[in-house]
Amino acid sequence: MKNKILITGGAGFIGSNYVELIIENAEDQIYVLDNLTYAGSLKNLEAVSHFTNYNFIKGDICDEALINSLFKEYQFNKVVHFAAESHVDNSITGPGAFIQTNIVGTFNLLHSAYRLWMNDPNQLKEEYKDARFLHVSTDEVYGTLGEKGLFLESTPYAPNSPYSASKASSDFIVRSYFHTYGMPVITTNCSNNYGAHQHKEKLIPTIIRKAISGQEIPIYGNGKNIRDWIYVTDHCRGIKLVLEEGKLGETYNIGGRNERENLYIAYTICDLLDKLVPNKTPYRDQMAFVQDRAGHDFRYAIDADKIESELGWKADENFESGILKTIEWYLENKDQL
Repeated sequence: MKNKILITGGAGFIGSNYVELIIENAEDQIYVLDNLTYAGSLKNLEAVSHFTNYNFIKGDICDEALINSLFKEYQFNKVVHFAAESHVDNSITGPGAFIQTNIVGTFNLLHSAYRLWMNDPNQLKEEYKDARFLHVSTDEVYGTLGEKGLFLESTPYAPNSPYSASKASSDFIVRSYFHTYGMPVITTNCSNNYGAHQHKEKLIPTIIRKAISGQEIPIYGNGKNIRDWIYVTDHCRGIKLVLEEGKLGETYNIGGRNERENLYIAYTICDLLDKLVPNKTPYRDQMAFVQDRAGHDFRYAIDADKIESELGWKADENFESGILKTIEWYLENKDQL
């Protein structure tokens, strides 16, 4: 059976990069489902729009009837589930959308896949014996770390924002479908992504946009919050590998082993911009500390040993090489800032 791959949220940041990564396998039919909200744009998919195996469907994963009809019509045997509300600040001011999309939407996809792929619990239909449902999640479900330690796949969940709580809930629903129904599911939890097509509201595009437009570059709190950063293409390669070779029912943490303070991120971008697009004054002069985000977790850092040792994945980019590529891409695509 040829693969018919449903990619939810495929017009968004990570999803569109994943589509670009896999589209050249002409034997696979790729179906991108995206509601084209503020976070998704067909512009992100322009590079793949000419491929004959690319198909775009506009729709909302919260629409149960639509999801059921799509599974019946297209007979997907692979699902890579990116679609999510993901901006922490938005989850603080409007948590309802996060509950609907991240929890209800994930359930709709899982249950439609279950009805298509399985006769009963633990009874996969023969034609779907190679079916896979990969759920893309975040390291934020684990809560926050102190100055030491790393998130493991076994780390207890302790989400601290409506966003991370909704993603944690979706992870548990995916887990339940494996243990209750024997669904062929796998979950990945990733660290902070950066790269081409990222929405302008996120930290790195915001710093670049504010800098080159001469505006104040906002830094939350004291800028000492730490994140583990991964270049988006490295993340997408990890997802592809887990979908192909990962063990069903398992979770794989995908991280870049690139812990950096927010202040370092801003300094690095400003210093690179000084070289690439020199200004009369250093871009660092535009930086300004602003009131910290409510409930701002101090540090995230992933232990990626499991995917590295079991599946042989390794990040190609460190932060310094990846951020240069990212800045150069945004300077060539200023309309995405």
